[in-house]
Amino acid sequence: MTQTTAAAAPGIRTDLMIAGRWQEAVDGARMEVTNPATGERLGEVAAASTADVDAAVQAARAAFDAGSWSRISGRERSRVLLRVAALIRERAEELAQAESLDVGKPILFARMIDVPTAADQFEYFASLAQHLDGSVRETPLPAFAFTRREPRGVVAAISPFNFPLILSSSKLAPALAAGNTVVHKPAPQTPLSALLMAEILHDAGVPDGVYNLVVGPGAELGDALVRHPGVDMIAFTGSTAVGRIVARTAGEHLKPIVAELGGNAANIVFADADVDKAIGAVINAFVFNTGQFCMAGPRLLVERPLYDTVVGILGQAVGGVPLGRPSDPGTVIGPLASRVQLEKVEEMVQDAVASGGTIITGGHRVELDGGFYFAPTVIAGLGNDAVAVQEEVFGPVLTVQPFDTEDEAIGLANSTAYGLAAGVQTGSISRAHRVANRLEAGIIWINGWAMLDPAVPFGGVKSSGWGRESGPEALESFTRSKSVIIAIDPADVS
Repeated sequence: MTQTTAAAAPGIRTDLMIAGRWQEAVDGARMEVTNPATGERLGEVAAASTADVDAAVQAARAAFDAGSWSRISGRERSRVLLRVAALIRERAEELAQAESLDVGKPILFARMIDVPTAADQFEYFASLAQHLDGSVRETPLPAFAFTRREPRGVVAAISPFNFPLILSSSKLAPALAAGNTVVHKPAPQTPLSALLMAEILHDAGVPDGVYNLVVGPGAELGDALVRHPGVDMIAFTGSTAVGRIVARTAGEHLKPIVAELGGNAANIVFADADVDKAIGAVINAFVFNTGQFCMAGPRLLVERPLYDTVVGILGQAVGGVPLGRPSDPGTVIGPLASRVQLEKVEEMVQDAVASGGTIITGGHRVELDGGFYFAPTVIAGLGNDAVAVQEEVFGPVLTVQPFDTEDEAIGLANSTAYGLAAGVQTGSISRAHRVANRLEAGIIWINGWAMLDPAVPFGGVKSSGWGRESGPEALESFTRSKSVIIAIDPADVS
């Protein structure tokens, strides 16, 4: 393997990985990668075209048909995936630095959360790869009937810009554990950790062509992958708007899809909650990853007896959350991932004020090194039909609404088009169960936020998508069931 000279970051290869080889885009095109903490150019990486997508899919198809991965035992695949996890841990600092540099993610969280979670995903699905069991079915037929789980074939894994490493691993680990081959397209804004992962997968012993990486223009490459006749399944994380396009195209081609889309979660604080713990969960839910995560809790619903108290505490506390350079170990809030995202957040906050909202704290850009920083913002006084309440802001912005009854809280929580996550802060276990059962969301957190594990399925309802990542449910998504019925001649039975 050769390394190109125009690296986007020290030591990171910048070409495409197709059929086990690093190579330039067919037309030699390159694209810039920007540091969101400074707005400056980091360097260049290859910019794939549809011709490169076709080559990657053909390589994945050839590898799948050859059976070097799809037909070996789950135990053998497990050993390789465990080596992937070990290499992620060995190269943890390198991956963390790349993720922080590329996304603007505080290095503290890249080290503590993103890299360990990626390793955990591969370790967890390595264990499940050994247990792809079918079942024997009792029937009145003169036959022996059983089912088996088989890989779907070539999987197109399309991952977003906010958690490049985690949201790539959450697709790659189950897809590979099940015996599929993969063409991976990361977000064009944040390709660095994917380039490192391509090297790790190769070095761990994933056979040539089983994993292929194409980096380049998002809409063009994504559409080419979804439409490609050689692709058997789509695993997509992104906005609801783009998800609709992907789902529509996949439907036209009758391809199964797992889609984890936008979110706009409500975090409900009841009057019997532990206020200190609730405030911690509330702040974590909207400032983590600078608010750029689909399971964020940007809608705070507070029972009226606590409303003024909570708003007052937030007004004092939120401005004290450390905002700064991602490289500073004390930073909690870094820059937004791009200038486009910064402008979108600013526009939505301005619209909220025009709609009658009151800024409790924040509401403005922060000038630092020319980066894309926005102060953590709390907005009160908005009606439930305000854009900032109904739509996903995807930035460090929190709206606060009061409620009087449990039914009202549930109605407000369920009033948007989204249904990815929700939170309930309460001292009553009965209320926790009762409210959780009625909330329209794929995952509910009680007295906390963003508690996740590879063993727990994650995904949404309504406009937040369908299918599940993580847990045994993810492995089911990346396999298909085959029934085998063997006729038994009664005369042969002694």
